Amino acid sequence: MYKQISPPDTGSKIAFENGEPIVPDNPIIPYIRGDGTGVDIWPATQKTIDAAVQFAYGGKRQISWFKVYAGDEACEKYGTYEYLPQDTLQAIEEYGIAIKGPLTTPIGGGIRSLNVALRQIFDLYACIRPCRYYAGTPSPHKNPEKLDVIVYRENTEDIYLGIEWRQGSEIGDKLIHLLNHELIPATPEHGKKQIPLDSGIGIKPISKTGSQRLVRRAIKHALRLPKHKQMVTLVHKGNIMKYTEGAFRDWGYELATAEFRAECVTERESWILSNKEKKADISLEENARQIEPGYDSLTPEKQAAICREVENVLNSIWETHGNGQWKNKIMVNDRIADSIFQQIQTRPDEYSILATMNLNGDYLSDAAAAIVGGLGMGPGANIGDKCAIFEATHGTAPKHAGLDRINPGSLILSAVMMLEYMGWQEAADLIKKGIGDAIANREVTYDLARLMEPPVEPPLKCSEFAEAVIEHFK
Repeated sequence: MYKQISPPDTGSKIAFENGEPIVPDNPIIPYIRGDGTGVDIWPATQKTIDAAVQFAYGGKRQISWFKVYAGDEACEKYGTYEYLPQDTLQAIEEYGIAIKGPLTTPIGGGIRSLNVALRQIFDLYACIRPCRYYAGTPSPHKNPEKLDVIVYRENTEDIYLGIEWRQGSEIGDKLIHLLNHELIPATPEHGKKQIPLDSGIGIKPISKTGSQRLVRRAIKHALRLPKHKQMVTLVHKGNIMKYTEGAFRDWGYELATAEFRAECVTERESWILSNKEKKADISLEENARQIEPGYDSLTPEKQAAICREVENVLNSIWETHGNGQWKNKIMVNDRIADSIFQQIQTRPDEYSILATMNLNGDYLSDAAAAIVGGLGMGPGANIGDKCAIFEATHGTAPKHAGLDRINPGSLILSAVMMLEYMGWQEAADLIKKGIGDAIANREVTYDLARLMEPPVEPPLKCSEFAEAVIEHFK
């Protein structure tokens, strides 16, 4: 039973089966208006969603909206410091899919971040951030249209599950002493490292389970893409952090080649197969030399290991992946994190889905969004096996609240992701078309208007942008 809210009288619940939603034609979907500019962007978004669903399905499908509360608006209804009421948590759990505007980060103790809290409470382990360009959107890049990537960011581990101790704290000092005097000396690979006594200490956990369930969802997404976009890139800093970020990469490859063997090929496997396709009688050693830079300078033991790798690949997948068959498989590769930041700018069309840990994904998704027009055009989804929450990726921008001027694009595009997740692709496509046509027609809010050449005067209001998008459905 809810204390201060009531679900709509009409509509049905969304169920989940094997991690995927089963959506009725009249689903009940909770929404959180959001703080700050949420008062502007949510009405514009809701109007756009309802119009797209009506236009696409002619009344055969309809969303029953269920208003729930979080952030400052929740405090007004439930009392001071009730930023995340139990009513809201119960509604999201019961109905499965929710959408929300930006939320205030509470000041003081208690919840560190409402967004993080929701992700952890519902185990929304995949943060999904598509970054694609809409023609006419101002961008600092010459060819932003070449970037069309989807960032799959692990959402529950790494720094989100990280534990810190302040410099000078009793536990922090004890931990430094334990590391310096017992644990580091007992591990020869760490050499003579010593942690400075005036350090803060942080621990970042990366688990096999968390890594592989993210990569699994990324690969499943790749299976739905056109053939030329079927690629998953594991992003990591494993050259330095071998047992956390390096393990993420290794566990990703393990998952891909075990659960998706028939559908996937790794980049390294493709080199081995390609070498044999070019020269049928190529020796194991010659093949190994071509895939491993510096092969001739390696020790005999390492050379033998690479030759065994080549032999194992040819023995295990030549029949199913050789003779060019691998070209129709999902390509799974990996890139060092700092390198991928450069490559999404210099070689953006070579990437499709980027699977990352939490912190790398945080940086990478914002950087990619900047290339295609900024966070105002950046949608986001947080998805687990029993729940999904779709959200604007920007902050609350309180100084713009209530002025009907902010760009609702981020939340509207998040609604597109929600409709696609529900299987309502026709309505999702309508909104994407409407947004693309509106921007191409220079019908934009102030943030984009001022960057266009020449600047658009006057820019559209937030509500007017929604109306322009809907008008282009026709």
